[in-house]
Amino acid sequence: MPPKAKFTRAEIIDAGLAILRKRNMAAVTAREIGHFLGSSPRPIFTVFESMAEVIEGIEQKAREIYSDYIRQGLEQDIAFKGVGKAYIRFSMEEPKLFQLLFMQKRSDEIDIHKILPEIDGNYSAILQSITDQYPVSTEDAVILYRHLWIYSHGIATLCATSMCRFNDEQTEEMLTDVFRALLLEKLKERGKAI
Repeated sequence: MPPKAKFTRAEIIDAGLAILRKRNMAAVTAREIGHFLGSSPRPIFTVFESMAEVIEGIEQKAREIYSDYIRQGLEQDIAFKGVGKAYIRFSMEEPKLFQLLFMQKRSDEIDIHKILPEIDGNYSAILQSITDQYPVSTEDAVILYRHLWIYSHGIATLCATSMCRFNDEQTEEMLTDVFRALLLEKLKERGKAI
């Protein structure tokens, strides 16, 4: 009969997440999680097969936290702007989680045209927020989203690494200016009036 688990999966993942938030991913070890829980590392392995599985659970939890930010952004009156602001806010409020999800070197290079659906489970909802509120095709929405993500990612990276800090007004102004310029260009290309 296998030993009874001293901690639940959620408790172990939450402990790993707490260590990550305070330090970095390299600090998330079985020994550190055990210490955080007031135990040896052994109980971790009555619940998980390996540390890789624990790390996978931490990454999944980080994605859920990130998705909560994006859902809040999508609920704003101007949903796509809300998403950009939420992305940047996530980088400021959860810098270690942002770094884990969006600043890790990948083993495989992904073409810029395919990166967003690959890294963000909210891709379809975000794309829909553009086509729902602006007179653009899906093709143009993809282009707008990609350009604004690159811009937002730059701002978010500056925030997540503590190189710069922006307040809500600054963030909103920057996102609005760039989006407006890109949207006007797309509408001109299509011969549409605003």
